[in-house]
Amino acid sequence: MVSIQTPSTECGPGEIPRSSFADRPPPAHPVEPLRALRAMRDLLRDPDDTAKVFDIVDALSGNVGERLFQRFAASDTGRRILAERRSLLSLLDDRAALEAMPDGSLGRLYAAFTSREQISGQGLVDASQSARRRDDLDPDRRLFYERLRDMHDLWHVVTGYGRDLVGEASLLAFTYAQTKNRGIGFIVAVAFLRARGEARGARVVMRDAHRRGQRAKWMPGEDWEELLRLPLETVRRRLDLEAPASYTPMRSEGAPALA
Repeated sequence: MVSIQTPSTECGPGEIPRSSFADRPPPAHPVEPLRALRAMRDLLRDPDDTAKVFDIVDALSGNVGERLFQRFAASDTGRRILAERRSLLSLLDDRAALEAMPDGSLGRLYAAFTSREQISGQGLVDASQSARRRDDLDPDRRLFYERLRDMHDLWHVVTGYGRDLVGEASLLAFTYAQTKNRGIGFIVAVAFLRARGEARGARVVMRDAHRRGQRAKWMPGEDWEELLRLPLETVRRRLDLEAPASYTPMRSEGAPALA
């Protein structure tokens, strides 16, 4: 296996050392196109089956997760998060702590969003169990991959896309621009091609979402624990997030299929 070149773990006074696991990549993650196609078939039958989304992403992601981890582990923020062994999920599911944050803060708005949608961070964890179990992951990579998973609903609030069909497809287009994960890109491509009739306008929103994702700062590497306490508009300015294109929400029940 070709080794991944990473910066030295030596650091100056007061600096946080680079992850000791960063120079030891795990075994290659095989791509499984047939598994992805089967999961996509099931997702087309039931667009609300979040577990199939995780299945598709896992089947096609290959080693993109390693590239993302290396970028995260090389950053000051990433090193600090890994050193502190943070759990973003524990904060996102602490409704009392979120509701105690200032009015208009990202954390307070996220709490309202999850309450209105009747969802939780743990729900994403449960849905992700359909994906292939990675027993070969070290603690740092596991922390990062779980953190990336747990950001999804938080990004709904930050980007302004709802959990309807158009909103989900647009957030995935945004996420693809940020991560270049082929599994996510496959789902977006299918949703884009299937948008028809009154849903055709979703293509415009998805294109705009991809463009926003390209222009925004790299959100997987942000300190979300800090951003949760800030006003939403402040967070958006810090992330170089433009206003989203307006769209009409479209739920899966009785609506034209997008995915």
